[in-house]
Amino acid sequence: MKRILSYNVNGIRAAVRKGFLEWLSDADPDIVCVQETKAQPGQMSEEELKSIGYEIFAHSAEKKGYSGVAIITKQKPDHVEYGMGAAKYDAEGRVIRADYGDLSVISAYFPSGTTGGPRQAFKMDFLADFHDYLNDLRRERTNLVISGDYNICRLWIDIHNPEKQQNTSGFLPEERDWFQQFVDDGYVDSFREVVPDPHNYSWWSYRAGSRARNKGWRIDYHMLTDPLKSKIKNAGILPEVVHSDHCPVWVELDV
Repeated sequence: MKRILSYNVNGIRAAVRKGFLEWLSDADPDIVCVQETKAQPGQMSEEELKSIGYEIFAHSAEKKGYSGVAIITKQKPDHVEYGMGAAKYDAEGRVIRADYGDLSVISAYFPSGTTGGPRQAFKMDFLADFHDYLNDLRRERTNLVISGDYNICRLWIDIHNPEKQQNTSGFLPEERDWFQQFVDDGYVDSFREVVPDPHNYSWWSYRAGSRARNKGWRIDYHMLTDPLKSKIKNAGILPEVVHSDHCPVWVELDV
């Protein structure tokens, strides 16, 4: 059994100051896929993580204090792949992959389009290119766990007040269309295999007491390639964990 978490920490150094390491030690997952580290190697509490039984593998953005992904793991991977082989995304530290036997775990940080214009176009390019990258990868690595901050609410039940959000980046029709095509192509939303209910969110704006009122978005996922669907044992969200404006999401797989 593997318990895998995904967590956009909104700056790993800030999260550590808020008790991230103590929480991690207590939570005791096998793997944590981290997004938005906003740090360079040597700035991610590597020694402290080692002291509680974890190793961290990180793919940082070239721009300091920006983006970045990591995989925090108890078991040493057989192989770690940094980036997805596309310079314009890899410069922003958006994808890292760790292989464990025939299982591959990916931590991905999808671009946000909230500034509009060029960044929304960049996001749409990433969606198409990342999908192609995964389709190529799964020809040789059939068991993929694609964990991360997708910056998209997939379904109407994944966002508060969906009627008023349809012109907002993260819930645009073209983004949801991409997500539906992704699912139709054999990628499984592990959380929705277990929990059909609405009002389950993983990100809340810092404005207007959104978290206390649960006015949130579900934008963090563990998507699985279809062969892993039968291996899902449980999945959930941890909204009580508050090191970030996101919270961790988790999946347990019988692998």
